[in-house]
Amino acid sequence: MNVTTQIDEIRQARWAAPTATWGLVPTMGFLHAGHLSLIRQARAENDFVAVSIFVNPLQFNNASDLEKYPRNEAQDLALLKEAGVDLVWTPTPEIAYPADFQTQVTVSELSKPLEGAHRPGHFAGVTTVVAKLFNIFQPTRTYFGQKDAQQVAVIQRMVKDLIFILQLVVGATVREADGLALSSRNARLSAEGRRQAVALHKALQQGKRLIEAGEREAGVVREGMTAVFQNYPLAEVEYISLADADSLQELTRLSGRLLISMAVFVDGVRLIDNLLHTLV
Repeated sequence: MNVTTQIDEIRQARWAAPTATWGLVPTMGFLHAGHLSLIRQARAENDFVAVSIFVNPLQFNNASDLEKYPRNEAQDLALLKEAGVDLVWTPTPEIAYPADFQTQVTVSELSKPLEGAHRPGHFAGVTTVVAKLFNIFQPTRTYFGQKDAQQVAVIQRMVKDLIFILQLVVGATVREADGLALSSRNARLSAEGRRQAVALHKALQQGKRLIEAGEREAGVVREGMTAVFQNYPLAEVEYISLADADSLQELTRLSGRLLISMAVFVDGVRLIDNLLHTLV
């Protein structure tokens, strides 16, 4: 496994076999089974697999959140080697963003609601670093998880608008046995916070039940989901959204493809989760 901080070395390795297919899995490290599921899919669908490990400062609008983000590069590299990864980029912020760096990539409309409304500048940071990754690695396919649903939508739009020559593959959310979506941030939960974090999944399932029972008023579904959190005192809801899955605009009357999503602070740790549901 080739591990490097240097862009030139990534490009040399990438183009050593010009006709080979490459799968890229961008990460911020502290890897878990969700990341590994994407890597396994990339391994099955490509000749070579590359992974980036970079806690991207541009996508954090909170300095404390950036500082507290969990890191363990040695453990990550051991997992990647075991998974059969061929190439890993582990840049410093100074390599990713030199002192004279001036350019950002922005997806205007899809970046505004949901996470964009609560984390100003977040998606400009995401799309800028992902555009750099696509240019550095020039992968055949790139792999992202459905847990970050808005991120997927924003990057899909960037790929389309900027005509990146690659296929974006979306992997299903990987969950613990009790339904909690895997996230590197879960490591920051206390034992009681971890127990109460299941509230996110329970609320999503409650929303799905209400919709499948015939409820079409978004406000009623949102109230039913919010009520779930009454039994979880460590959970503080930031938002619950029922939006059109393509435009990400909030709905008052539910129809078509829905993205049901939320952000919740559990014991001070901000967690997100979502599910897609189609009404026929």
